[in-house]
Amino acid sequence: MKASDILSYAFGAIKLRKLRAGLTTLGVVIGIAAIVALLSISQGLQSTITEQLQTGFATDTLIVSVGGGFNLGAMSTASSGFTLLVNDTQEIDKIDNVDTSVAIIQRVIFVKSSGKELVRYIVGVDFAKYANIYSTFEAEGGAIPQDPSNETVIVGKRVSDPWRNETLFCDVNGTIQIIWTNATARPPKNETYVGHVAAVLNEVGGLSIGGPSDNSVYIPITQAQKFFATDKCDLIIVKLKNDDEATIESVSDAIKEAFSGEVSVTSSTAVLRILSSVFSTIELFLAGIAAISLLVAGIGIMNIMIVSLMERTREIGILKALGMKNRNVLLIFLCEAAIIGLMGAAIGTGSGWVLANIVAIIFSGGGAGVFMQAGRQAAPTSRMTITPVLTPTVFVGAMAFGLAVSVVFALYPAWRASRLNPVEALRYE
Repeated sequence: MKASDILSYAFGAIKLRKLRAGLTTLGVVIGIAAIVALLSISQGLQSTITEQLQTGFATDTLIVSVGGGFNLGAMSTASSGFTLLVNDTQEIDKIDNVDTSVAIIQRVIFVKSSGKELVRYIVGVDFAKYANIYSTFEAEGGAIPQDPSNETVIVGKRVSDPWRNETLFCDVNGTIQIIWTNATARPPKNETYVGHVAAVLNEVGGLSIGGPSDNSVYIPITQAQKFFATDKCDLIIVKLKNDDEATIESVSDAIKEAFSGEVSVTSSTAVLRILSSVFSTIELFLAGIAAISLLVAGIGIMNIMIVSLMERTREIGILKALGMKNRNVLLIFLCEAAIIGLMGAAIGTGSGWVLANIVAIIFSGGGAGVFMQAGRQAAPTSRMTITPVLTPTVFVGAMAFGLAVSVVFALYPAWRASRLNPVEALRYE
């Protein structure tokens, strides 16, 4: 029997039982759509976060912090009481393959201008060194001074235009009032000073760990030491002479040794590798959950094929009596299952892609929020736009998985059909 005849016979059998075949195909569609939607969204989220992190990172930098690792927005402390000092950069600069290093003092503050108030980060840093390390520390308006006065401030794009509608909170040559609650004083009190805006940064748009941020106010490191009455710093950013793995490892070890193991050194590339590993695990987990629905669909295919076998017993008996071989009967049933699997996988892949985009639009639309702190309202946070990614691997894998599940679960019914005795099959009522 020719392959075309087997295929034609299988199509004919499916057409005769349209409703049953449609419901069976629906089970495959749901399973494949779930897999494609979840994987597309997770890969799109990974791509978005990775891109934003890469925007705020520099591959030739290291982040030095105290204890177990850096902690955004807060001073990390070790159980031994060890703290990093601003002048520790001098010790780090002596290490081979270190180009320069810069200390960062960071706090949460209130920024006041024109009767409005925002909650933002303030970052004390050496402007010249910071600009040398991060190319994204670049002015859109005004100019970043190389030797700033203590009242000079530089603001991120979301400080200047927090509502994204060109209603400016502050601008170049304007002034802002910086308010910091000193909780170490007894009783706690607010410290205030007026800063003159020298520049507004270009929009960075990425997540930042140590690098420039759209939601930060930058002041000279000397002013930060004076304003916060401390020489302790939160982080030290180290720029290397190159981003070779060997250089990163040797400098990391040298920094740890210089501080007797009291500090943690994190490379940008290591963070990105960890992120990739985490997302790979998440994708496997999500695919496993979605695959359960596809296995349920496979059981439904087996059930339908067995019912079909019982209904077509006499038909099979006639075919075998006319000389059809067991192999051809087996192939007819497997071909039916394969057609159902391929149709379900194709429709499911398309449906999953559409579903992923709908979910992404919903989440992206709700990505901006407003948070409250100490009774003061902050400006909307940055939106994270998720673009689902359907890779060729996911597409081919979904098609292959749908086909494989359908064929595997049809093997037993097809085998039973091929082993029917023609005489007994003809007597079947």
